[in-house]
Amino acid sequence: MKKYIYAGAFAMLLLSACNAHRHGTEGHDHEAEMQKETHTHSDEIILSPEKAKAAGVKTETIQPGTFAQVIPTSGQILAAQGNETAIVAGAAGVVSFSRTVSEGMQVEKGAEVMSVSAQNVQDGDPIKRAEVAYNTAKDEYERARKLSESRIVSQKELNALYEAYENARLAYEALSPSKSGKGIAIKAPMSGYVKSCLVKEGDYVSVGQPLMTVTQTRRLMLKAEVSERHYPMLGQVKSANFKTPYDNKVYELNQLNGRLLSYGKTSGDTSYYIPVTFEFDNRGGIVPGSFVEVYLLASPRQGVISVPVSALTEEQGLNFVYIRLDAEGYKKQEVKLGGSDGARVEILSGLKGGEKVVTEGAVHVKLASASNAIPAHTHNH
Repeated sequence: MKKYIYAGAFAMLLLSACNAHRHGTEGHDHEAEMQKETHTHSDEIILSPEKAKAAGVKTETIQPGTFAQVIPTSGQILAAQGNETAIVAGAAGVVSFSRTVSEGMQVEKGAEVMSVSAQNVQDGDPIKRAEVAYNTAKDEYERARKLSESRIVSQKELNALYEAYENARLAYEALSPSKSGKGIAIKAPMSGYVKSCLVKEGDYVSVGQPLMTVTQTRRLMLKAEVSERHYPMLGQVKSANFKTPYDNKVYELNQLNGRLLSYGKTSGDTSYYIPVTFEFDNRGGIVPGSFVEVYLLASPRQGVISVPVSALTEEQGLNFVYIRLDAEGYKKQEVKLGGSDGARVEILSGLKGGEKVVTEGAVHVKLASASNAIPAHTHNH
């Protein structure tokens, strides 16, 4: 009887051990599967759609397209020829401003901006001298004209007096008096903006001396200085982009009615750079005279993958973009960069096309990857 009792107890112990081993194996397998899935998504960044929208995160599906060869250089914005003029002194004298003059101030054609007076100078007021000369010449001509009717004055003498009278009249009318009655009025020859004022109150100026520069700024010029090593490519340059230092904005000449004017065939005697000049419409707050970063656009290439400059982040000398995997999942991807036209950058490796790349708000995705305390993402894609 004891034999049967011992045999039954042994069988129950054996069955219990087998069940425990089976459950332990299943638990281990389940844990391994969880660890495997967690490892699969360990590099995934979680950012909820609500937070992404609040941070201004936007994506773009990257596809191979057209990208021009780029020559990066520097340049300067200049006023286009014909849209800028200098105001010069019509007589020698002391400068007096008719109103407050500052650079960038708007002026109308024919408006008085300053006056030049020589009342306290040795030669005297040129307006009064011109008036005296005009009146004298006029009286002599009128007297001679009456005498010529009696043939006392010859026609030749009358013509000479008439010429002197006309010259005196033109000289007098050219010296229009200022509103204050002191000196000669200096007027703007065209409507525009004061680019630069070359004199100050009380300065003495001579005849023909530049006083002020007025520009209309309707058309501007971009003058790029290109290294001689890029000379073989200059014949392929068709357009350009440029970035200003004061608003960090990239302007595209194709959108500003821009055109290539010329490029130099040789460098200057004192320079190792070749000038390339464009003309374009001033449709924004572009400051003439400012220095800019220039991206000369040469022959286009097909099948090039590129991303906006705003899509890039940099860590320890390496460049990365962020790829959107699903509604709330992102992945950091290292990329190797090629040339940049200021707005977009060529991607040499790291992207194949078809990826949804974060183009705006990439820094917020980067911050989410650094401070994300959410458990590993375990759902299937």
